Amino acid sequence: MDRRKALGASLAGFAASGAAQAAAAKSPFTVAQAVVPVAASDEVFPVRRIYCVGRNYAAHAREMGSDPKREPPFFFQKPSDAVQFVSPAGITEHPYPSLTKNYHHELELVAALHKGGRNVPVEQALDLVYGYAVGLDMTRRDLQRFMGEQKKPWEIGKSFDRAAPIGPIHKLAQVGHITSGAIRLKVNGELRQAADLKDMIWSVAEQIAHLSQAFELMPGDIIYSGTPEGVGPVLPGDIMEGTIAGLPPLLVKVV
Repeated sequence: MDRRKALGASLAGFAASGAAQAAAAKSPFTVAQAVVPVAASDEVFPVRRIYCVGRNYAAHAREMGSDPKREPPFFFQKPSDAVQFVSPAGITEHPYPSLTKNYHHELELVAALHKGGRNVPVEQALDLVYGYAVGLDMTRRDLQRFMGEQKKPWEIGKSFDRAAPIGPIHKLAQVGHITSGAIRLKVNGELRQAADLKDMIWSVAEQIAHLSQAFELMPGDIIYSGTPEGVGPVLPGDIMEGTIAGLPPLLVKVV
């Protein structure tokens, strides 16, 4: 027993020493924290992870060649620094990315979390939500499809610089839980995407519950909740205008 106590004390001392060394350590460089401004405040929301749900509107699922009646929700991630803040004060320029000749828009409602958890029940899932924003899940469609055909990960089609344009996050107290209302995207004034948020196959609460079974959700996570049908290409010079009921429009010019 004495040996066990001595070993335990030794391990505890080692852990404490390691923690102290880590706290005192100096980094050779600084890594910027990805943040999104919070509407009507001087605060910013620090982004930890970006989760995206795929094919969450029945018509879009069919448009992409799958069966929405049989397919369970699936998720992918973008790097946190893929966020590109889009100010509601004007038009934000968005660079056309490299390697693609088929660059697609996908307008989505974004839920931002200020609490985390594992195996969160659906009934409690919305307690994790801090607020909502309008976002674009930009996609290098040709790269995504090519990698899919090769049965290889298609991260390169979804995860790249500025792949996640997003407007300011609106606190729950300002907008409430957004579960229905129009979601629309126009390109150069032409309507491309149009649906109602209630058309989602999996609600935001259900998305959170499913995600928490696979990952421990944490404050700072944001969830892109899927896009309606009508996704399509944009080119340099095109202006995208995304609107979601209850939130200010997102105006982005591809350059």
